[in-house]
Amino acid sequence: MKRTSPAALALLALGGGVVAFLAELAIAASGLPIIIPPISLGFTLVAIGVIVVLLAWPVRRAVRATVKVHIDPFRAMRVAVLAKASAFSGALFTGAGIGLLFYLLSRSVAPITTSLWLAVAMAAGGLILLIAGLVAEYFCVLPPDDRDNEAPQPHGSHA
Repeated sequence: MKRTSPAALALLALGGGVVAFLAELAIAASGLPIIIPPISLGFTLVAIGVIVVLLAWPVRRAVRATVKVHIDPFRAMRVAVLAKASAFSGALFTGAGIGLLFYLLSRSVAPITTSLWLAVAMAAGGLILLIAGLVAEYFCVLPPDDRDNEAPQPHGSHA
């Protein structure tokens, strides 16, 4: 599995921001009340980030152990995939929170302070989830083998 690229995360954040901004614009234009994220969203995103890092910690301990410790490779793979998914969804939530914040600040009427803080909480929770996903993904990376660094010996040479 490849490491998560910063370009993919930036594109997801940008896409989330643009979609959230345009969705709020379309909702307001149709006369409906705009979407304000609940306060629990920011806390939930942070809690998911903490859980992902806690799930990746035993994998890191097994990978970094000086004495061979057996870890179920399927568990390690599941945690790595969960970490990547958390990084992607964290980027989307961060972008969406920033898009909502831009929408609220672009209005000619001053928005309610509470709605601004809820959008900031959503963006901050998404950023924490993004960082936690990247940290958990790093925890699941195997160190390179010493044999991989050795140059292949040509046939017939006895070193």
